[in-house]
Amino acid sequence: MAIESFLAHWGLAAVFAGAMAEGESFVIGGGALAQQGLLQAWQVALAAFAGSVTMDQLCFWAGRRMADHRWVKAIRGQRACSRAIDFVERHPTSYILAFRYLYGLRIVSPIAIGFTSVAAIRFLWLNAASAAVWAVLFTGVGYAAGKAYTKVFGEVHSVLLLLVGVVVLAGISLAVAHRFLKKAEQT
Repeated sequence: MAIESFLAHWGLAAVFAGAMAEGESFVIGGGALAQQGLLQAWQVALAAFAGSVTMDQLCFWAGRRMADHRWVKAIRGQRACSRAIDFVERHPTSYILAFRYLYGLRIVSPIAIGFTSVAAIRFLWLNAASAAVWAVLFTGVGYAAGKAYTKVFGEVHSVLLLLVGVVVLAGISLAVAHRFLKKAEQT
């Protein structure tokens, strides 16, 4: 199976799963593949939206319905979770619209919101609105990056290098941010 065929067949599933697990780098990669004609940009955005909303809703319900589970208790014991709960109580709409853009709070935030008095339907609508903007934004970033990268380096194989580069940069960024946050917590 040619790499182009493989990416065209499994690319949307990877965007969906990536949007659930990590987020932006998979959506940006999907946008770059759309620019190459291997995927449709609207399908990439839809897969990103669906993956993001699915994970956020599952985490919200974990916080709401499984508060006594050991994993949920472990998350609730984290400093980031108590900060998120405090902020949600003061500014629920703003926080729900913004948490997916804040590093390190993507999974803990919907769980923390589940602990609060925010109505489930309110979370669903605000979460969906934010996820729609996020999905279109990062698909567009990937599309633009893919176009620029292709101008410089060529077709599909270069986009694969872009994807690898995005994943490596995301990993390095996460490691640096994690180290920074650990130091900040210790002070």
